[in-house]
Amino acid sequence: MKELSQRFEGVRFAPFWPDTTTPPVTASSMNGELLCDIAIVGAGFTGLWAALKARERYPDARIAVLEGRKLAQAASGRSGGFAAPSISHGVMNAVTRWPSEAEKLIRLGRENLNQMEDDLATYEIDAEFERSGKLNLARTPWESEGLASMAETYKDFGIEGTFLSGNELDGWVNTPRYSAGLFEPNYAYVNPAKLVVGLARACIERGILIFEGAWVDHIKQRADRVQLTTQNDYVLARKVVLASNADRPLLGRLRSTIIPIFDYSIMTEPLSSDQLSAIGWQGRYGVADSGNQFHYSRKTEDNRILWGGYDAIYYAGSKRNDGLLDRYESYAQLEQNFLATFPELSDVKFSYAWGGIIDTSARLTHFVGAAMGGRVAYAAGFTGQGVTASRFAALSMLDLLEGAETERTSLRMTRSLPVPFPPEPFRNLAIRWAQADLAKEDENGRRSSLLKLMDRIGIGFGS
Repeated sequence: MKELSQRFEGVRFAPFWPDTTTPPVTASSMNGELLCDIAIVGAGFTGLWAALKARERYPDARIAVLEGRKLAQAASGRSGGFAAPSISHGVMNAVTRWPSEAEKLIRLGRENLNQMEDDLATYEIDAEFERSGKLNLARTPWESEGLASMAETYKDFGIEGTFLSGNELDGWVNTPRYSAGLFEPNYAYVNPAKLVVGLARACIERGILIFEGAWVDHIKQRADRVQLTTQNDYVLARKVVLASNADRPLLGRLRSTIIPIFDYSIMTEPLSSDQLSAIGWQGRYGVADSGNQFHYSRKTEDNRILWGGYDAIYYAGSKRNDGLLDRYESYAQLEQNFLATFPELSDVKFSYAWGGIIDTSARLTHFVGAAMGGRVAYAAGFTGQGVTASRFAALSMLDLLEGAETERTSLRMTRSLPVPFPPEPFRNLAIRWAQADLAKEDENGRRSSLLKLMDRIGIGFGS
């Protein structure tokens, strides 16, 4: 195991966000059997949005949410809290993969972010929501060209954005590592644990039952109900929402559609105004670079800097062990890249370090569908873009359970399953091959034959 530097002295190997909030008291044991109208598996963003939106539609329904862990301890509470105005993993992914419906996808993504902000106000959820914008950065000439092309595409769709090059970056962020940028003001951030806790509290206040430590390990149809089995109890529900995302899917048909990718983050101690001035990062906007191996970074409410990404680790056999949530090699790599970007912060210590699992699909976006005669709806494949897209997916699943034809359910993007990942050992070999070629492209700007083939087939790999 790689040794960490003195900058990690006293670090807490756990996500920062749950330490900022206190979860509500959830329901006690089910005492063997629970009957309900709607059962939801997973109390992350997707499941809690589904529960809250189901309550809006069905004021008298008995709704239960089954969470295998504790609130805000799984993928949702470990994210970076980037709340994108997109349901399609960004504008360029929509334009490239679904050109005929790109305009609709972009509009729906922007509407979804606006509606999410409205919901937070309606339900009085303090998730530290701030729409402060995002600065996309380029390190190489080919990345700069990509950002310039993105800026033109933004103009085509009426999206506000400012392309910055050379000295124009001064006053945004001072770093020797990047030469161009694209600032988009319509981008937001949340404290992900506060969002989970706020959604859960709103659900409980409206009579929705939330059970923690209720790990569902089996699903089957039983007459006119669906049975969900946990270690000690079982639930019989008229309708079921599967929102377990990065965990191993309960439905066999979905197990080849997503892979678990581990993403790691480090976070500094709170920075002073002088330290922030030294790196020229005065605004509240987030920052992300444009490589295949990319970093994402943002400030917390108390001015810590979160620095995550770059490594996208797949463990052979699609392992999801909790013991893999810490990886010293990734923390050390993140530290090295952080110091190369912000050499003025060489004396800063890191206060938190943690990992999380991303449910990655081969098309980089979520998908939704129905099973068991329309009694079960599922969503998965958010590929690191679930903070806002999870709300859209929750609404889509409720539409499917109603059998309703809506603008959401008619999307080509969401209504079909992505290309499946191959079985092992070919899965591991293919992923490592693709990752190696993506790293080479970052360094030389040339796309390999394998990556060009993946583009033609409509397969992507990322986080």
